[in-house]
Amino acid sequence: MEPFYRTIIGVARTLFAAQGLKFTVTGEENIPATGGAVIAINHTGYLDFTYAGLPARVTKRYVRFMAKKEVFDHKISGPMMRAMKHIPVDRGDARESYRLAVEALRAGELVGVFPEETISRSFELKAFRSGAARMANEAGVPVIPMIIWGSQRVWTKGHPKRLGRTNTPITIEVGAPIQPYEPATEMTAQLHATMETMLHRVQDAYVHEQGAYWVPRRLGGSAPTLEEATALDEAAAAERRARKARERAEREGAVSNERDDERGTSAQ
Repeated sequence: MEPFYRTIIGVARTLFAAQGLKFTVTGEENIPATGGAVIAINHTGYLDFTYAGLPARVTKRYVRFMAKKEVFDHKISGPMMRAMKHIPVDRGDARESYRLAVEALRAGELVGVFPEETISRSFELKAFRSGAARMANEAGVPVIPMIIWGSQRVWTKGHPKRLGRTNTPITIEVGAPIQPYEPATEMTAQLHATMETMLHRVQDAYVHEQGAYWVPRRLGGSAPTLEEATALDEAAAAERRARKARERAEREGAVSNERDDERGTSAQ
């Protein structure tokens, strides 16, 4: 029993109902009732992790999501994330988060990961990192693919959030478990191919608005192509690196000035 996590899920479901979100969930029987598993999820919206935990509740299980460290550093969200046993990820050095994830998997937990790492601006699958496969192999647990579609209409990168009563349909499909095997690169390729097939199947059953920002170019929408989205991501990453370099230089300059002042004071 995890009263805090359960309460948060209850609050989330109340909010989903207030928004009029219409969930269609299939394949939830693929999530094991016991034992560890990596839940690999596509990433199109900021609230994907809140939806991705729903199928596991059929067997009254909780998912421990791997999330960026900044969320844990926040004075409000941080204590909540830790109370729900989610796993912080330092993108500069992910070794500790990887160790914690493997430890949780070996202890029989469900660990939720986004193999694309960041939101896909094109709403197509980006290239996958191999972390999900490597964790599964090291812990000896399966990877369970999951597709969420429609969440980008609620809140996604580069567009205003729509948190009112939108009656947005959201589809969640859980695929069959992929048992771990080496090399991790081949397992990752299989996972990507499986999730791409699932994504196209879900998209084929969904009603799309021609020209809409949330619809992939391939389906007649105005979202950037995968190539265009990749270029945008690379530009944004370069800007983040440049900003961090400037901030580091400013901190080092401030420390240097303080030392100069101290030396000047001592000389007097």
